[in-house]
Amino acid sequence: MRIISGKFKNKKILLPSDKLTRPLKDIVRESIFNVIEHSNLIENEILNSSILDLYSGSGSFGLECLSRGASRVDFCENYPPAFEILKKNLNHLNCANHAHIYNDTVFNFIKNLEKNNIKYNFIFMDPPYKEDKITELLDIIFKKEIFTKKGLFILHRNKKTIDNLPKNFKIFLEKTYGLSKIYFGKFNA
Repeated sequence: MRIISGKFKNKKILLPSDKLTRPLKDIVRESIFNVIEHSNLIENEILNSSILDLYSGSGSFGLECLSRGASRVDFCENYPPAFEILKKNLNHLNCANHAHIYNDTVFNFIKNLEKNNIKYNFIFMDPPYKEDKITELLDIIFKKEIFTKKGLFILHRNKKTIDNLPKNFKIFLEKTYGLSKIYFGKFNA
């Protein structure tokens, strides 16, 4: 796995050696960034943005954002082998000054955020395919008001998964790549 574009282009990303972590494939990540950069449906850009990478794994999404000029990326990962790889990737790319990493569950992390401490332009969620509390997580994120007015949510799921998302969460674009389904969404005001 590698960084696709930006100042870390072609740098390798380490992955956990076990099979419990499902990395975001290069082709899917590249497609997500193509949508962000070229779709007239997206009002934000990565440059100078604040990013929240939930269920970070090896950190490939957030690292790609740092490579493309994000001003801040917060990574949240609680699986110890993936967390260790994430730390190594940040050190390898020497980008820890723009990154904050949290070894916690996403629910604890979100619940402990101060309501007005930071506003994210992008929130990327790549939960295990079996995670069934996505609606609950989105509800907590909405109540915490941790996203900008134009904040974009990107959710990676298995294409066969059917999530009952909150009524105030609008999916405006859905893409399928192999087994992956990517939702691009926002909360209605």
